[in-house]
Amino acid sequence: MSYTPVSTPTISTPTMADLGITGALLQSTAKAGFVNPKPIQVAAIPPHLEGRDIIAIAQTGSGKTAAFTLPILTKIMALGAKRIPKTAHALILAPTRELAVQIEETIKAVTKGMHISTALVLGGVSRFSQVKKLQPGVDVLIATPGRLVDLVREGDVKLAETRWLVLDEADRMLDMGFINDVKKLARATHPKRQTALYSATMPQEIASLADTLLNDPIRVEVAPQGTTAKEIVQSVHIVPLKQKRVFLSKLLADEAMKQVIVFSRTKHGADRVTRDLERDGFNAAVIHGNKSQNARQKALNGFRDGSVRILVATDIAARGIDVPGISHVVNFDLPDEAESYVHRIGRTGRNGADGVAITLCDPAEAAKLRAVEKVTRTKLTIASDLSGGVDLDAQAAMPQPARNQRPNNRPQPNRGGHRGGGKPQGEHGGERSGQAKPARKPEGDKPFRAKRRTFGNRKPASRAA
Repeated sequence: MSYTPVSTPTISTPTMADLGITGALLQSTAKAGFVNPKPIQVAAIPPHLEGRDIIAIAQTGSGKTAAFTLPILTKIMALGAKRIPKTAHALILAPTRELAVQIEETIKAVTKGMHISTALVLGGVSRFSQVKKLQPGVDVLIATPGRLVDLVREGDVKLAETRWLVLDEADRMLDMGFINDVKKLARATHPKRQTALYSATMPQEIASLADTLLNDPIRVEVAPQGTTAKEIVQSVHIVPLKQKRVFLSKLLADEAMKQVIVFSRTKHGADRVTRDLERDGFNAAVIHGNKSQNARQKALNGFRDGSVRILVATDIAARGIDVPGISHVVNFDLPDEAESYVHRIGRTGRNGADGVAITLCDPAEAAKLRAVEKVTRTKLTIASDLSGGVDLDAQAAMPQPARNQRPNNRPQPNRGGHRGGGKPQGEHGGERSGQAKPARKPEGDKPFRAKRRTFGNRKPASRAA
């Protein structure tokens, strides 16, 4: 697909009014603190208001949410149409619950005192309350794809009147196996909808998705893919795995680390890091896919209000957490996907603020470190080396085990009732594998369905005849 280049306004210091945001929404936006537009907003809002489809590439923390919500809200207010039961004027799809919640919070902040209704459709929370909220119809529906597909299939929500569709963090939806669900939902919307696709990276699969969903789109790219905010100071400490706990505790003893996110590669690893920090006297909370939505929100709220200083998380929190004042991000483990590093450290240094990103790299993670440097096009500074001088380049050149490949050919215990053992261990099952298995769906986003139980060789009673 060929993309129409965007023509950015030539105003030296544009305001939201210069971009086309007017009336009550302009006043409300100013009260919410959105006065000086970010580059992505300057580039994207005018074509949004013109009704053009958009594919936008921008680094995390660059102000993408306001770039697509403000023009959509402007159009909805101008529409003046009554809400139809079980429908939504606009649909915003997000890969994780945290990002969906953040988008709704932004919309509520810029429409305070206005008659704009929103609804969240997420897995892991009450289905009944979501259906009830949708019953009279809403202006903006923010959803994770898995739960929304179920509600559409069962007739609890109808998308035929949805004229604005946004895919936020589209590359993450690809990683989480959501693309087929996204296509189903897009087909259910109004045929003359306006579509916007926002992503921090643009793999070929996302470009192919854009070909099928967007009509003659304008492409907006305000920073090269993989770019990290220049305000973030990045450094690496070479620390053997067994020494990481002690090293992390020494780091966190520095009072300058006022509000810290510590990223772990696996859910069980995040739990272990949290327990170790608490034993060392630190106030920490943990967030990952095995936690209920209420538990995740409680941990996030405590981190946001300052009652919790340290938040330990997996990559489920690498996007969608926008907490002002995060001073440091610590990568306890390097991520399996190098692009996730960009999103992780993007939790700090947001909206022009200073930030610090510290990575603890075991020599066995050398290949992942080099992959991060390739994606970010940055040679990371080695601040200290506790490995005894291991050659990282030689270590990185060593053959890496295939994802979820077992280290030997010995028979494994049958833990899961299947030949060869149970579920591979890693981010989605445990810790024993060297790599994490990518999720097919966001953890907790698939609704519970009771399984039919059988006893021995007996058939269920309903089939006995």
